[in-house]
Amino acid sequence: MDASVTREAVLNRLLDSYQAYFDIEKQDTGEKDGLPLAAHCRFYVHSEKYVLVKKAKLWEADSNEYVYIFSMPHLSLELYNRCRDYAYEEGMKLVDPKPGHMYSYITAVFLCDTCAPEAKKALKKCRIYKSFHFSLYGWMDFHTALLTLDERTAFTNHSGRANAKFMKKILNS
Repeated sequence: MDASVTREAVLNRLLDSYQAYFDIEKQDTGEKDGLPLAAHCRFYVHSEKYVLVKKAKLWEADSNEYVYIFSMPHLSLELYNRCRDYAYEEGMKLVDPKPGHMYSYITAVFLCDTCAPEAKKALKKCRIYKSFHFSLYGWMDFHTALLTLDERTAFTNHSGRANAKFMKKILNS
């Protein structure tokens, strides 16, 4: 492992890349509720189509993403489960399923020096999905990503696979 690559440096690169699109709330203490939460990022998009005047609305769609970034020296299975549950519960409080809500993604990003094999396995197998009113009010999908400095690679669950290339680029840049 390159000694110049630190979790703080990777965290800063990650936050810099999110900065253009997300509202970022960085945790000063590095811990929230006994968890190693480093930052919370929020992304909101509202789209609509109308004819001539705004009252003649054809459709509207709200898309949201909530990212929870956790930074720790070692990710154990127990710590992974606690952080995953925290991200899910806090993210679900922000989801507002209503007409016009299309989707919300809740993403838990784990940045660590080392990772227990059982935690990595649990992260890859994580599948949390919820539809609201048979998807008429949209859906929620839970993404996970793991960046390990000792292996210099990124892992994601099946839902978060679109983030894998992005995370690898952040880790190796």
